[in-house]
Amino acid sequence: MSNKTDSNAYTIIFAIGMVLVVGALLAFTAASLRPSIDKNREIETQQNILYAMGVNENDESSAQFVDASKAPDLFSQYIKKQLVITEGTNVKENDQAFLIDVKKEQAKAKEGEERRLPLFVGEKDGQNYYIAPIRGKGLWDAVWAYIAMDENMVIQGAYFDHKGETPGLGANIKERFFMDDFIGEHLLDSNGNFKGVEITKSNADPTNQDKTDNEVDAIAGATITGNGVAAMIKSDLSLYVPYFKTLKN
Repeated sequence: MSNKTDSNAYTIIFAIGMVLVVGALLAFTAASLRPSIDKNREIETQQNILYAMGVNENDESSAQFVDASKAPDLFSQYIKKQLVITEGTNVKENDQAFLIDVKKEQAKAKEGEERRLPLFVGEKDGQNYYIAPIRGKGLWDAVWAYIAMDENMVIQGAYFDHKGETPGLGANIKERFFMDDFIGEHLLDSNGNFKGVEITKSNADPTNQDKTDNEVDAIAGATITGNGVAAMIKSDLSLYVPYFKTLKN
């Protein structure tokens, strides 16, 4: 007589049971870890914002965040206002603006819904910084950034990151030699029109001395990633222009 455990029915029932047990364990683990995951994301966002405005622990060549344990206190110290902008110039303070998901807001806009634009107003050494989170598409996946500007939309600092760009090529957008090139770059032209910053191999200023040419030098072998970064800057930061115009009034 064959053993019941050798039957196809037993195998199927056993497999279903294991799937249910493992699924339940995974769901329980995910639910248990969710508060810690969310908190870590909040701290990372705070570190990104602080980095862009120059509150970091950089050494001579590498990009270094402030320590995670210090980030919440430093964020409270340096960030004076968290704003949410809608319809160009409708501005409200919201101390939870750093929790706004830019990706979801972009998706809402594509569906014709109102998009919320978070903006963080920081102060360091007597200077105001306006930090905007932006998001775009690189060669393989998402790229994003936090761009710190002054009231004239001149870049004061930047932090770039990516989900899956090629190591040694497009992934270098998060290296200091690339990010530091943006410091001092004008986003507006001499007539006050928004131009953004192009990332180009044909840049006639490889040492990046001219900050009004709306260009920085490209990363060798990373043309598509660079184009994605430039497109992200142009599409997302241009949305903040109406707000910056109100600062002149």
